[in-house]
Amino acid sequence: MRSLTIRRPDDWHLHLRDGLMLRGVIGDSSRHFARAIIMPNLVPPVVTTADAEDYRSRILDALPQGHRFEPLMTLYLTEQTDPDDVERGKESGLIHAVKLYPAGATTNSHGGVRDIDKAMPVLERMAKIGLNLCVHGEVTTPEVDIFDREAVFIDTVLDPLRRRLPELKITMEHVTTSDGIDYIRAADKNLAGSLTTHHLIINRNAILVGGIKPHYYCLPVAKRESHRLALRAAAVSGDSRFFLGTDSAPHVDPLKECACGCAGIYTSINTMSCLAHVFEEEGALDKLEAFASLNGPAWYGLQPNDETITLTKREEPVAYPEKIDTGAGPVTVFDPMFPLHWAVE
Repeated sequence: MRSLTIRRPDDWHLHLRDGLMLRGVIGDSSRHFARAIIMPNLVPPVVTTADAEDYRSRILDALPQGHRFEPLMTLYLTEQTDPDDVERGKESGLIHAVKLYPAGATTNSHGGVRDIDKAMPVLERMAKIGLNLCVHGEVTTPEVDIFDREAVFIDTVLDPLRRRLPELKITMEHVTTSDGIDYIRAADKNLAGSLTTHHLIINRNAILVGGIKPHYYCLPVAKRESHRLALRAAAVSGDSRFFLGTDSAPHVDPLKECACGCAGIYTSINTMSCLAHVFEEEGALDKLEAFASLNGPAWYGLQPNDETITLTKREEPVAYPEKIDTGAGPVTVFDPMFPLHWAVE
């Protein structure tokens, strides 16, 4: 196959940041993606519907001329989140999910949830009104090994929560382990998982072998090869509970290339080329549209996009930049470590 036309895809987990960085990166998403679930972990975070409305306005104002892109806003869950505000946001059509960050789990998550019991009033309201909870599925207790955080989260936080509130609709974002894949597959309802571009391609060797490579460092951190293969199998399976959420997360190079570097990989610019390569490698190009364009809208109760994009396989590799200049500083683009021949036309 040399050409593939699919419904225009969506990104169900995206970091756009704010200010100069927002203006520097948004075009890479809006060029290919019609919609995206926008992460709320700004400084300060997006905790109220009014915050989300203001942030959405800044995103739309930053769009390049002629681009059509719909930001789907989320709220940052805290132990003080107001259930009435969340319900108003959902009823207005502005708020599409609430994001659970365990405190200290990732970038700008220090204000996240430490005691899930204190967030139960808003979680109970969300279950009642049918609003999705997106979870960063890791525990942050220091005694748990970083490579085990997802599995322990499932056992100690997620499974008890689902038993307590079986009607709460939950997205496990950026699943990184076979444990997460198996847990989603075993669920009879109200559980799905987003998968990132980079976790389908790299394992932990990419970060550590031959020297520490900060531009492959992300949270959740990449795991063993067996887990990567489980993620790929889920992505290409056609199972509607798995869909694309890039978790594209820009940081300027000085904040990545330092003694205590930030977690995040920037993939918005070349995700569709990377995915076409992966799905072709797995003999599953016919499943790419479901993963990138159909399963996510179905889970979030939206219609697939009417527009299409066409991917064409070229003889010469597609020339993506090594870095982009965002105005806030240089951001290194994800290097999949193989040539990319699929281009979005």
